[in-house]
Amino acid sequence: MSNLAVLPILLPLLAGIFLAFIHKKTKLVRNLSKAFAIINLLVVGLIFIQVRDNGNIVLEMGSWEAPFGIVLVADLLAITLVLTTNIIAVASVFFAPQSLSEKEESFYFYTFFFMLISGVSGAFLTGDLFNLFVFFEVLLMASYGLIVLGNGKAQLRESIKYVLINLFSSMLFVTTIAFLYSVVGTVNMAQAAQRVQEVDQQGILTTIAILFFFVFATKAAVFPLYYWLPRPYISPNPVVSALFGALLTKVGVYSILRTFTLIFNHEVALTHTLFIYLAALTMIFGVVGALSTNNIKLIVAYNIIPAVGFMLMGIGVFTEVSISGTIYYLVHDMVIKGALFILVGATAYVAGTSDLRKMGGLIHHYPVLGWLMFLASLVLAGIPPFSGFIGKLLLLRGGLGEEEIFIVITALISSLLILFSMIRIFIRGFWGEKMDIPVPEREKRGKRMALPAAGLLTVSILLGVGAEWFFPTIETISQYMMDPELYIDSVLKE
Repeated sequence: MSNLAVLPILLPLLAGIFLAFIHKKTKLVRNLSKAFAIINLLVVGLIFIQVRDNGNIVLEMGSWEAPFGIVLVADLLAITLVLTTNIIAVASVFFAPQSLSEKEESFYFYTFFFMLISGVSGAFLTGDLFNLFVFFEVLLMASYGLIVLGNGKAQLRESIKYVLINLFSSMLFVTTIAFLYSVVGTVNMAQAAQRVQEVDQQGILTTIAILFFFVFATKAAVFPLYYWLPRPYISPNPVVSALFGALLTKVGVYSILRTFTLIFNHEVALTHTLFIYLAALTMIFGVVGALSTNNIKLIVAYNIIPAVGFMLMGIGVFTEVSISGTIYYLVHDMVIKGALFILVGATAYVAGTSDLRKMGGLIHHYPVLGWLMFLASLVLAGIPPFSGFIGKLLLLRGGLGEEEIFIVITALISSLLILFSMIRIFIRGFWGEKMDIPVPEREKRGKRMALPAAGLLTVSILLGVGAEWFFPTIETISQYMMDPELYIDSVLKE
């Protein structure tokens, strides 16, 4: 047993609490936040190396043995996603001073920021379903504080919608956990995975599995439960949009991936076939939304939805290759969505509008910002040799291997339409005749805003061109996910 597993949760939580006491000292809080984020990234990086080289780290809180106590499980999947989360956190904390006013920073932004990182990390690391619910609530409470940071009727309206949707899904979540406990007598994921195979109530368990999927699909924005997502994600400040777009739906996707490979794998013909059809519809409707708007922030927000469809496709196909594709695409999408939300936030700031019809010629004044946007569009669409291509290639191979031709064709068409929706921003917003000479302060700040996105884009490009370095780790994770006994044995020590 090692206490290392709790550090990715504890360090940002303590940082957020400490910063709450000095929130009015904006410059000090800003610098401390950058230092805390970097330290947390380094710590998580060391834990990742430890897990990769030596296997799972299982922490039994209070020395209560599993399955009776609270368990944190830092396996290779969880720590990879926690590491990705902290890469995005570092970029966001450097972007925040350029995006927020000093007044907004002083209203506990950094406290809520670190609480969000703590909650997301806890959701990835927890080893039981009830504490998955708890960490969902921690990250949601932090997101409530972040989404209302600012003012305006639109933000208030979208905040109410966001809160109500998540309150409903949270009530259903805890109720469904109670249903599962009544059947298998445990909320520990490893023991639940054992008992699901032993209990002679497969029909009831399948119903419970569908309820869990409904909860996670609401949070992940799977069709038809995606309708709430786009506008609440663009109504707050751009740095908050970047955090939401990069992290929140991915926790829902992770929950589906974890529970339906570990616990609910007893009716694959039903549940996972459903996933394939929902994945196709999610791709189609997400792309249609992205093509239907001229708001550059909405274009990126809608493109979250087809990405979720790609990840769900891999879970539905349910082979080692397709699960590798889901994991690779999950990591890729977390990074590139963070970069894109920062880029469109910077673009809207320097242009003074987020409406494509009122833009043009920005490339002449902001060439770095323009070419970063162009490159990010290629990465998102999956153009070779970038990371989006590697993830999609694995997903397509998995689909073709199982002769799921319908979902493969849908994925290919969606990829082309994603590229078209994003290239519109570059062609109509950056290309063309010069706009009026920009305000010097806005020009200077706009250039600084692009730097954190450049860092995330570099990571994303490395995931693609350096795939031979990263793929062995992803392949190891997928093999591990397809053999639930490995997780069960590490937690229950059997």
